Formats: sequence, structure tokens, C-alpha cells
Amino acid sequence: MHPALIKLQQATAGSEYESKLWLVGGAVRDKQMGRQESTDFDIVLESDATALARFVYEKGVSDIAPVVYPRFGTAMLRILGTTVELITARKESYETESRKPEVKPATLEEDALRRDFTVNTLLQNLHTKELRDPLGVGLSDLKAKILRTPLEPEATFFDDPLRMLRAIRFRQQLGFDPAPGLYESIKEQSGRLAIISAERIRDEWSKMLVMPGASQSMRELLSTGLLGQFAPEFLTMIVVEQGRYHHLDVWDHTLLVLDKVGPGDLTLSLAALLHDVGKPSTRFIDEKGDTRFFGHEDVGAEMTRAMLQRLKFSNDQIEPVVLLVKNHMRLGSMPQFTASAARRLIRDMDGEVDSLLTLVEADASSLRPGVKALDLGPVRQRLAEVKVATPRSTLESPLSGEEIMRVAGIAPGPEVGRLKALLLDKVIEGELSPGDKESAKKALLAAI
Repeated sequence: MHPALIKLQQATAGSEYESKLWLVGGAVRDKQMGRQESTDFDIVLESDATALARFVYEKGVSDIAPVVYPRFGTAMLRILGTTVELITARKESYETESRKPEVKPATLEEDALRRDFTVNTLLQNLHTKELRDPLGVGLSDLKAKILRTPLEPEATFFDDPLRMLRAIRFRQQLGFDPAPGLYESIKEQSGRLAIISAERIRDEWSKMLVMPGASQSMRELLSTGLLGQFAPEFLTMIVVEQGRYHHLDVWDHTLLVLDKVGPGDLTLSLAALLHDVGKPSTRFIDEKGDTRFFGHEDVGAEMTRAMLQRLKFSNDQIEPVVLLVKNHMRLGSMPQFTASAARRLIRDMDGEVDSLLTLVEADASSLRPGVKALDLGPVRQRLAEVKVATPRSTLESPLSGEEIMRVAGIAPGPEVGRLKALLLDKVIEGELSPGDKESAKKALLAAI
């Protein structure tokens, strides 16, 4: 048992709460499956969870004062650095256009009915270790690897439409098959995702994208109608042919690139998905009959920014993805990768050079079989040489804005920025050594 749970168990032993606290959800499910122990701990009881939280806090068990949500009868503690949520067993009823339910106290069995899937309703007593299957089907569904809703799927998804996304994610994460009628119900109710906040959708989608099997989840999001509800930009990629160098349309090519960048990195996964999002709107056939997508990387970068902003990704998450989308064609258009080109790439990519190389390799290796792929070996070698000779921190103008104004005798304004950029270009081109202020002053005076 996890140390946080042991501490909670010890704090409640001999009290009115002994044998009345039940671990529920993913932690119980994963333990029964022999998966790595989860640290997502929910404890449910048939009495006031906020009172339990105060009791535990007064015993000095929690690292923080309870964070209480009175409407739902829940409280959050932090025990030995691990978040533990305490939950009053409840039943809920929802209005058609609202995610705010009417909440009433309930039995453990009634509480199980409001949960998303039967495999997440299993309970384990914190003190006695008794395993309980309140609906009588959770264990059998777990053994059969079936994803089933506690109620009819229409009712479960009506109550919380985000569960439709969770169904796709759990299928990907656990390798379960959907129960008969589950996906059909999602198709029928996909439009209800509109009442879910962008933040909750973003979080579920992000979890899918960093796990193995993300491309299959994207296909299922498309086939169930969910993808069009929050990211309709992807729908325009389907059946957009790409010409003689490609054997796949934009959509299938994109999913192949997603597979090739691999799981684990959200920035790379988003960049793989969005690197060609600008192609449908820039496609044209030239006079030779060849398919072209001029400027799709710039259009795609703007579309990427708009989509990720709409889904409430943070600026720190958005900017690297936009940078990768905007620059994913850059290496293929360079006839020779010189030292100055390497320095410029390092400066422009702002720490995302390795991610760019991964994306470009994945993209280039997803062309029609037989098409010669871009060889990034020389690029990697040149970058390694340049990184040793001129680290990213040295790729700056040798003179600050104040120094430029003093040497040039000019006032603050756009001219200062222009001259600073000129000096930086000379550093990148190798005409100035990083930090060489005297040579920079001479170059500055020669330029004005």
C-alpha cells in the first residue's frame, strides 16, 4: 500500500471511520490488473467527507489545510506530498445544458452508478482490504477487458459528456474493447461535448497524445464525431491528395508522422499533428500538373496558434509548437547547411532544435516508398560542431542597446533595434566573434 494511504489508515484506525473508508477508481482497477501502482487516490465513504478531512488534518496527517468543495461533499488533502481526495458517496442529476448537477447523499452502490465505467467502480476497504464490486459487473468486465458504462451509455454520457473522450482514452490506455452500443452512443451524443469547457477537453486530449497509440485514438475521435467538435481543422485534411512524392492524403500522412515521433512528448505530438494543417487551404496544381502547398508552414503556424489558444493551452505550451510547425520545411530547402545556417537555426529555434530534427525526420520518412528521404546526418554533425564552438548563449549582439546608442550617438528608437540585429547577423555569419565588443564597435561605426 502507498505510504500516503498507510498514514491515512493509521490516522483513522480506532475512530468512527475505521472500516468505512473505501479506495475507489483507477487505483483499485490498476492494482487488480497488475499495472504500475497509481497515485490517483480517491477515498469514498457514506458520511461527510469534509468532516473526515478536518479530522485527519487535526491529527497532523495532511501537509495542507483541507481544500473543501461543499457542494459536492468532497475535500482534498496532501499526505506525504501525495494528493488524496475524500468523497461523500453521492447521486447526481443534471439539466440538459449544464454540467452542474444537483447532488444528494447516497449509498456506495448509488455512488457507483454515477461513475464513468464499471471497471472504475471497484472498491477496496482501506482497513480490512476487502474488495467490493458494488454493481456486480466491474470485476467481470475487468477480466474480459470490456469498457462499459454503469448506466445505459446515453445516460452516462448525458450526465457528463467528457466521459465520451475518456472512453477513447481508456480504450487506448487499457487496451479494452467498447461494450456493444458504447461507440454508437458516442456518435449520437458527440454534439453534447459543446457544453464541456475547453480546459477539460484539452486535458483529456493531451493525455491521449502522450501515450502509445495516439494515432488510433485520433482515428476514433474522428469516427465518433468528437474530433470535429473541438478541432474541426483536422477534418479538412481528409482526402487532400499531396502529389507524386506522397502515397497518403494529408490526414493519413499526419497520423503516420505522429506515430513516428513517438509517445511521451506533448510538444512533439502536437507539432506532428499540426505540421501540415495549413496544406488544405494552400493546395494548388501548377502548370506542370504538380501539387503544391506554397506557404503552408506559415499558414499552419497561425492556424496552430489559433487552435491551441481556443483550447486554452498556455503560451509556454503554444509557442514551441508554433515554432516547430513554422520551421518544419526549413531544412529541406537548404542546398547546403553551413556553419552560419546552423548558428541561425540554433538562435531561431530557441532550444527546440532537437525536436525539429525529430519532426523533420518523421515527416521525411513518411513519403511514398522509394522517394529518397532527407539525410540529416550532415546537419546533425554541423550542429554539434557549432554548438561546441558557439553555444546558444553566445549568439547575441556583442553590444547592448545602451552601448549602441552611446557609440552611434543616437536616441532610443527603431534604429537601435536594427543596428543590434545587424551585429547579431555578423556574429551568426562568423564575421564577429561572440563578445568581441571592440570589433563590434568598428562594425557599427562602418554601418552608420
